[in-house]
Amino acid sequence: MSSDDFRGWSETLPCVNIQEIADKMKPQLEEKVYKTYPHFVAIYYRYLGLCGATHYLIKVSVSNTEDECVHLLVVQGVTAVPVEPALMKYQLNKTGHDPLELF
Repeated sequence: MSSDDFRGWSETLPCVNIQEIADKMKPQLEEKVYKTYPHFVAIYYRYLGLCGATHYLIKVSVSNTEDECVHLLVVQGVTAVPVEPALMKYQLNKTGHDPLELF
C-alpha cells in the first residue's frame, strides 16, 4: 500500500474517546463473525474526515493482551442530528504489532 493511500488520515493515535464507538461496533461484529468477545478494548485508531462523515480505523484488543486484535473500519456521519456509527469492514486475526492500515 502506498503512502498516497493514507493521504488525509491521521497518524495512529492511542484511544481516548473511541471506546464508545468500539462498544457500538461490538454487537455488529459479533453478529457478522458468529462469535462473542468478552474482552473488547479499543487501543489505537486513525481518523479521516471525508464527505460529511468521519471514517475511523480502530484496533481493538479481543484478549487480555494485545496478542489477538481486530481492525475495524467505521463510518459516522457528521450532521446536526447525531448519526450512529456503522461498521463497514473488519479484519480478524491481527495483533498489537500489526500496522493499522486501510483495507
